[in-house]
Amino acid sequence: MLDINLVRNNPEVVRQNLEKRKDAEKLKWLDDLIKKDAEWRKLKKKIDDLRHERNRLSEEINKAKKAGKDVALLVKKAKSIPNQIRRAEEKQEELLGRIRYYLMQLPNIMHESVPYGESDEDNVEVRKWGEPKKVDFELKSHAEIAEELGLTDFKRSTKISGAGFYFLKNELAMLNQALIRFAIDRLVKKGYTYIEPPLMMRKKPYSGMVSLEDFEDVMYKVEGEDLYMVATAEHPIGAMYMDETLAEEELPLRYVGYSINFRKEVGTHSVDEKGLFRTHQFNKVEQFVFCKPEDSWELHEELQRNAEEIHTLLEIPWRTVNVCTGDLGIVAAKKYDLEAWMPRQNKYRELGSCSNCTDYQARRLNLKCIDKHGKRRFLHTLNGTAVATSRALVAILENYQNKDGSITIPRVLVPYMNGVKVIRRKKH
Repeated sequence: MLDINLVRNNPEVVRQNLEKRKDAEKLKWLDDLIKKDAEWRKLKKKIDDLRHERNRLSEEINKAKKAGKDVALLVKKAKSIPNQIRRAEEKQEELLGRIRYYLMQLPNIMHESVPYGESDEDNVEVRKWGEPKKVDFELKSHAEIAEELGLTDFKRSTKISGAGFYFLKNELAMLNQALIRFAIDRLVKKGYTYIEPPLMMRKKPYSGMVSLEDFEDVMYKVEGEDLYMVATAEHPIGAMYMDETLAEEELPLRYVGYSINFRKEVGTHSVDEKGLFRTHQFNKVEQFVFCKPEDSWELHEELQRNAEEIHTLLEIPWRTVNVCTGDLGIVAAKKYDLEAWMPRQNKYRELGSCSNCTDYQARRLNLKCIDKHGKRRFLHTLNGTAVATSRALVAILENYQNKDGSITIPRVLVPYMNGVKVIRRKKH
């Protein structure tokens, strides 16, 4: 949520931010917000003046009574003031609701390094690692080879749950767990606190993390309950300190969380979208940080480096892109995407993202920090994917595919695989 003082004192900053995003509708909202805020402040002055007048009249009535004077006119005038205040407060409350709606919907102010663009095709490569795999045989799609090796069952998962779900079996299910443990162990060694969050959230904390108006269409709502299934561990972790004030000497708080996640979005029916890449249910290890505002940009780079290191150790070629204005979303001030080289698809595909949300979520959550002198301010929040296992599994099934139809296990995951180094066809 934006700071109303920014809108009042530097509306051009907000206007230029919306122009970069090419958001014509919200430019109109900004104009209406400025107008309604001016009305609200005018009403506030009117209410303050009425209260002052009420107090002045009370004193005047008391003095007149003591002097034996007629107070009928003064009393009549005083009696009219509460109704005037009530009507003004009702109008003020109505304006405040609209003002808050606008502030919740206007996007975060982007960092100056965010590149201009209209879609993910305009994202700018920052760095890359690894050489794309060259093979002398035709690679199979991850779904095809996983089914051939008896590692998945999409047909039966569709039968019981519908499209967009899957059974993981045998070594692929173990590999999924290996990725989770590897990422968690790596980050715990770096000093991150491991946490497993609730898998359902109420609407109020959820609206502190995302714009439900934009995000609700991809979320699962529990019928008849004030509960949503989580779309990522980032959301419950980020909301857990809602309405609290954290001591600055305790910051930054670094967390690594694991959760099963649920989203309505699902892939297309093309051969490479079928299967694990985009599904209704998936596993993810997420990084989350609460910090002082002056530390957030350095920590943003730290979170991204962590994700890059994990995938470097997995020996999956990757690249990091700086996400452009048109692909950024409203919450982040800047976002990196980490993409893996997929040799079967002959292109890089997104593995996860890393965002600095500055004080945008903290304002929505009423989450502040306090220094040793008692000064309070909104802190900054950051999140970053450590590993989204279903997408990492796709990358492994493509990059570690062998000519004989087997899959080699990445070396760093072998210790988590009960000694399995290669996945081969089962003998019947």
